[in-house]
Amino acid sequence: MFVRVDHIGVAVEDLDAALPLYRDAYAMPLVHREVVEAQGVEAVLLDVGENHVELLAPLGPDTPVGRFLAARGPGMHHVAYQVTDIERTLDALREQGMRLIDETPRIGIRGSRVAFVHPKSTGGVLTEIVQPAEGH
Repeated sequence: MFVRVDHIGVAVEDLDAALPLYRDAYAMPLVHREVVEAQGVEAVLLDVGENHVELLAPLGPDTPVGRFLAARGPGMHHVAYQVTDIERTLDALREQGMRLIDETPRIGIRGSRVAFVHPKSTGGVLTEIVQPAEGH
């Protein structure tokens, strides 16, 4: 079902304040920065081998990441798994009784197609399913 771990999402209050730890101290190359209005975040991707760490800063307090930070503070937000066919994967998860936050994929960072699975179905871990855009 899953091809690999695509990224670990980390909620931060301020991207520029968080970057020195990840980019400089951890020596993770910054490869992409983007505002994703549909998800209410500004996101940064940093490379870790073939995988990524995604830093997420909310665009406002009433966004999912804004509410996460208010309730839990900065830290791990989600784990994302890469797939080759997101619709087929969502159908398989649905058949297994998983509670989907997104019934259909939406557009994520770098044009990827993404959907989230509710943490109540995944042992308390918010899970993102990612089908990368062509060329990524």
